[in-house]
Amino acid sequence: MSSMKRYVLVRSLQTVFTLWLVLTALFVMFRSMPGDFTAQMAVAGANQEALEALRAKWGLDQPLYVQYWRYISNLAQGNLGESPVYRVPVWEFVKMRIFNTFILVAPAMTFTYILGALIGTIAGSKRGTRLEKLGLIPVIGAGSFPAFFISIVLIVVFASWLNLFPTSGMLSAGGSDAGTWWGPYVTPDFGIHYVLPFVAVVCRYLFIPSLIMRTSVVEVMGQDYTEYHRLTGLPTTKRLRHVAKHASLPVITIYPVSLARALGGLVLVETVFNWPGIGFTLVEAVLGRDYPVVQFVFFVVAAFVIISNFLIDLLYGVIDPRIRVED
Repeated sequence: MSSMKRYVLVRSLQTVFTLWLVLTALFVMFRSMPGDFTAQMAVAGANQEALEALRAKWGLDQPLYVQYWRYISNLAQGNLGESPVYRVPVWEFVKMRIFNTFILVAPAMTFTYILGALIGTIAGSKRGTRLEKLGLIPVIGAGSFPAFFISIVLIVVFASWLNLFPTSGMLSAGGSDAGTWWGPYVTPDFGIHYVLPFVAVVCRYLFIPSLIMRTSVVEVMGQDYTEYHRLTGLPTTKRLRHVAKHASLPVITIYPVSLARALGGLVLVETVFNWPGIGFTLVEAVLGRDYPVVQFVFFVVAAFVIISNFLIDLLYGVIDPRIRVED
C-alpha cells in the first residue's frame, strides 16, 4: 500500500472514531442532565399519567444502554428522531436553520480570512511602522470584545441612531416570499437584514487571521531564500506575493478551528439579531430540553470541525509528502 493510501486510510479511521466519540459524549452528557422535556409540563400542572405515557413513547423510561442502542441504530439508518417539543422530525425542523447559519457564517468567515490575510501581510511586511499599528490596533480592539457586545453596538448605532438597518430578524414580517425556498434569500429585504450580523462576525474574528498572518510573514521574511530574492532584485510586489504564499499555511490550518469558534459565537450573534439559525435554535432547544434537537445541533458543529480538519490533513498530505511519511 502506498504512503498516500495508508495516510488516507489512517486519517479516515481516526475521523470515524472521533465522530463516534462525539456522538457518545453528547448522548451521555444530555442524559446526565436533570429532567427532560416533560419537566416543564410537570411544572405547568400536567397529569402525571400523561407525563409517564409521554416518557414511555419517547423511550425515556428505558435503561440508558437501551436508549443508546436505539440512538445509534436510528442515526445509522439516517433517522434523526423527532422533536418531542415541536412534534416534527428533527431534520425537517433544523435543515433550513442550518442553511440560515451557513449563509451567514461561510461568507462572513471567508471574507474575514481574506481581509485578515491582507492586513497581516501588510502589517508583517511593514513591521515596526505606523502602517502596522494603523492596521492592527482597530482589529485587535474589535476582537477584544465579545460577539454579543459588538452586535448590540452595531444595533444601537446603525439601527437605532442612524436608522440604516433593521434591528433584528432575517426578513421583514409578512413579506419577501418570492414563491421558492431560495427566493427570500435574493431579495433586497434579506440584504439589509444581512449586513449587521455579517459585520458583527467579521469584526469579532478578524484579529485571528490578521495576527497569525502577520507573525507568519515576519518569520518567512527572515528566511534565507527571501533574502536571496531581495538581493537578486526581485520586485517588491512579486517578493511579497511569494512571502504571502508561504506564510498562508498556518492561516489555512486555523480556518476550520475559527469556523468552529464562529459557530459557537453565533449563538450570541443570532440571539441578539433574532437570526433563525442553529445558534438561535440551540438556545430554544436547551431551554425546552429538546434533547434530539440539541444533540443534533451540537453534532453538526462538531462534525463540521472534525471533517474540515480531516480535509485539511489530506490537503497537507498532498502538498507535503513528508507529512504522510511521518504519519
